[in-house]
Amino acid sequence: MIDGIGVQDAALSLAGAQSEQTLDKDAFTQLLVTQLQNQDPLSPQTNEELAAQLAQFSSLEQMELVNENLVGLARLQQGNALVDQLTSASALVGQRVGYVDPETGEAVEGEVEYAKVQDGMVYLGIAGEDVPIVQVAEVLGDVGDGDELGDGEDDDGSGDE
Repeated sequence: MIDGIGVQDAALSLAGAQSEQTLDKDAFTQLLVTQLQNQDPLSPQTNEELAAQLAQFSSLEQMELVNENLVGLARLQQGNALVDQLTSASALVGQRVGYVDPETGEAVEGEVEYAKVQDGMVYLGIAGEDVPIVQVAEVLGDVGDGDELGDGEDDDGSGDE
């Protein structure tokens, strides 16, 4: 007696076929050679069919190269974005900024002491804590800007009194 094919058998077969569908260029070449070795000698493959298969092989190889280049380009863009963020963050060193505290959600102000990259994110060192740069809401200016004259300078900034 022959067993019937059920829906579950078809689903398992499809899942197995999809997992084995990734062929590299070596497998494609091996398939082409096997096909040529086992073709019917009374009706061999035409030159047009062989050329079409070789064109498919060439297209596959080119698509793999394009994919590798796109992945490299994406990595380069991520690196450039991180460098841009770090450059912007380093310009904030010595500045007072307003930011949202990531733990409490409150608006806080503080002086930026340093900038660093950790785990692919840029952080500012403020009051001994690492604050993600995306939490910064405003730049309040240089530390010491304002009406302070307690450093021995007079109104013209010369230091002569």
